[in-house]
Amino acid sequence: MTRSTRERIIDEALRLFAERGYSATSVAEIEAASGLSPGAGGLYRHFKSKYEVLAAAMNEHAARTRTQIAETLTEMSAVDPSVDIEERLAHLCKAGLAKVREESELTRVFFRDLSQFPELVAIVREGLLQPMFDAITTWFRAQPEYAGADLDWPGIGAVLGGAVVHYRLFQDIVGEPPGRAERDRFVASWVRLALGLLPRPAVQAIG
Repeated sequence: MTRSTRERIIDEALRLFAERGYSATSVAEIEAASGLSPGAGGLYRHFKSKYEVLAAAMNEHAARTRTQIAETLTEMSAVDPSVDIEERLAHLCKAGLAKVREESELTRVFFRDLSQFPELVAIVREGLLQPMFDAITTWFRAQPEYAGADLDWPGIGAVLGGAVVHYRLFQDIVGEPPGRAERDRFVASWVRLALGLLPRPAVQAIG
């Protein structure tokens, strides 16, 4: 599908912000990367400033994430409950890794550049990051195997979700996965930890 000029500007600006940093990226560089004549003012036909491009990227990615999370939860809730819980957990973990990978450019910009823009931090926090953690909590609470588990699910979501975010972020920044654990090993270990949360059957007293 052909991208509009506005979409190209947002995509290329976010890529440059991730690679070089917001302050080090000029409007002319964004224009050149977007297929516009650098320095000719083409960007200003769509945005008032470089900041407005950044804000548009944050808002649009947050909106897209909310939609994707809703669709993913609907899709996963439709999975036949007879499917083994280990397989369902692996699917959840892989979906999380894929989402964090998809948002790798935005994540790098968020952690490096957005502290100077608290209003944009709030957009990403409430529209993208927290919904990902909330989705994990929602998913676990909906699984019949965990129905009897008396656990702090938001806390569990923070730990398991944080592991997924950290895995991808570490790999993007450092160039190799944490502990040099490749993806399949990470997923298998994540699933094993999650299985440890299953409620244990009550032990009947012998009398």
